[in-house]
Parts: sequence; C-alpha cells; structure tokens
Amino acid sequence: MLIYGKQMHLQCTAQDIGRYAILPGDPGRCAAIAAHLEDARPISCNREYNVWTGKLYGQTVTVCSTGIGGPSAAIALEELVECGADTFIRVGTCGGMDAAVKGGDVVVATAAVRQEGTSREYMPLEYPAAASYPVVRALADACEALGYRTHVGVIQSKDSFYGEIRPHVMPAAQQLQAQWSAWLRAGVLASEMESAALFTAGAALHVRCGTVLNVLWNDETEQPDIPKDAADRGIRAAIKALEILIQQDR
Repeated sequence: MLIYGKQMHLQCTAQDIGRYAILPGDPGRCAAIAAHLEDARPISCNREYNVWTGKLYGQTVTVCSTGIGGPSAAIALEELVECGADTFIRVGTCGGMDAAVKGGDVVVATAAVRQEGTSREYMPLEYPAAASYPVVRALADACEALGYRTHVGVIQSKDSFYGEIRPHVMPAAQQLQAQWSAWLRAGVLASEMESAALFTAGAALHVRCGTVLNVLWNDETEQPDIPKDAADRGIRAAIKALEILIQQDR
C-alpha cells in the first residue's frame, strides 16, 4: 500500500529497492550488513524497519530489518515485493534444538514448522512452509566454502519467545512441552520466529526465500561458549550466497 508515493511501513519506493534483499531481524544489524555492499546508503528508518541499498556484483541489493516475529516480517516482505524484490535471505539468530546443533554453528533452513499465526493468513496449515531450493543450495554452498560447521534441515518458528524459554510457567505448558518434544523427536534443528511466515508468504507471492541462522546456544544443552565471530557468520554466508545467485541469474 502506497502512502504519498511510498510504501506505508518501509517508507520507500521501487526506485530505492533492489531485486535481492537481505532481511535481518534487528535494525541495528543493517549498517553492518550494508558495509559488505558497494556504495551502500540508508534509505529509510521507520518503526522496526531500517532500509539500506547498495550494489553487489553490479546488482542492486537491499538490506531491510523486519523486527521480531512473523507479522512484521510479512509486512516487510509484502512491501519489498511491491517494490520489485524477488529474492530474499533472512539472516537471524536461533537456539539450537537437536543435540548436534551447538553455539557458533550455522543453520540453513529447508523448511519451518508453522507454530505461529501469520502464515495462516496466507495458506491453510496443510501447506508446508518450505524455503526456495535455489536459495537453500546457494546458502549451503556458501557455508561450505566459508568453512562453517553447518546444519541443513527443518527449523521451528513460533510467536512467543518466552513460551519457548520458560514454557513450564505458561497456562498452556502441557501443550507447549508436548509439541517441543515432538519437534525434537522429528529432528528439528533450531527455533526462531520469522521463517515460517516468510516462506509461506513468499510462496503465495511467488518469490524466492531462504534463511541462514547463527546458533547462539542449544536450548537443550545450554552451551553458552561461542566463537567471537559467530554473529557475523550468517551475514557472510548470505552475502556469498547472493553472489552465487546473482551469477546464476545472469
């Protein structure tokens, strides 16, 4: 939706936005991500949305924060698509679930458990929240080239951060703990809050979406010791993956 020629929430126009977009959650990460681009410049800053645009391999690339959770992430996606973007990589953080996923690792999502509400406004629950294969492949190849310890597979998306952190105090404790146990038994790798909404909305809008996550700790084993550069690994993987996709798209 346009307000005075600009998108309502992102406060940008099609002339400001590239075909390729990197989506961190935290507005504070946008400048650091944009530093990897050529001629990067700030476009707008409104609410949870901080937008920068620059160049990579001659192509215009936009960095746009989404805030926390599916509703604000879907708004960002919708308005970026309105401006012409068609390829999206979410760069975020997560808590590991599977015992093999440790702090400092990187997770590339192939799909997400839809334990959130936003995706239900796009597709019935029977529809899978799946990442776009070309983006998954590019991210996995990028992580391998960078030498990161990487896990590729299904993640979980939820709406309540504290429903995960302290489910035992919630009125729905029994349900939350039973679901968590099921995801663990199924080999779900990690937990975060945005990817299911992005994957499902992206499918509805016929655009490509993928996710790369920095693992901060493991929710089951609570390993707090992570490498100092762990928070930057997803950023480097996303940039390298976009380089791969840009060359493939030419």
